Amino acid sequence: MPDPVLTTDSDSELPQVSNLSQVNVESVKAELVRLHQSAAQEITAGEVELHMSDAAEVKADKVEARETALGLVNAKDVSLTNSGAAVIRAENVDVNGGAGAVLAGSANLGNTYAGVVAGREVRGERIEAILLLGNHVEGEVHTVMDTRKALLAGLVGGLFAGLMLLLGRMLFRRD
Repeated sequence: MPDPVLTTDSDSELPQVSNLSQVNVESVKAELVRLHQSAAQEITAGEVELHMSDAAEVKADKVEARETALGLVNAKDVSLTNSGAAVIRAENVDVNGGAGAVLAGSANLGNTYAGVVAGREVRGERIEAILLLGNHVEGEVHTVMDTRKALLAGLVGGLFAGLMLLLGRMLFRRD
């Protein structure tokens, strides 16, 4: 049986509030979406609140999540507590948990593990990241690569790729 779809054809017919509990849905569109122990493929809303849920893609002005797993989050303000996200793109981000990539204007990372963090302002209690890029960074930060190492890795990777391409052309050239 396919997952239900909670959408309408016209934006004027969007429900004001969608409260979902213990359901599996494909798509949800509303001004306010609340999920509790539920899963959604796509959520489009003004405000989203998630608790013990998961969502593949969230587009909203404001996202608040507790004990939740998220895929792609595109929002103005994001707040994650004991949650994880693959990619977060937002103006303001507060994370306590894990994130694959955080792209933000202002990022406040509590006890956070992240792959890549990029932002104008990055603050945190204890941040562990593979790569952190920021204009202004405050807090205890543990990175595998800083800005200089990232630039060096990019240059070395580009040089290696160029040499491999050149070698491949020389070896497999047709006469």
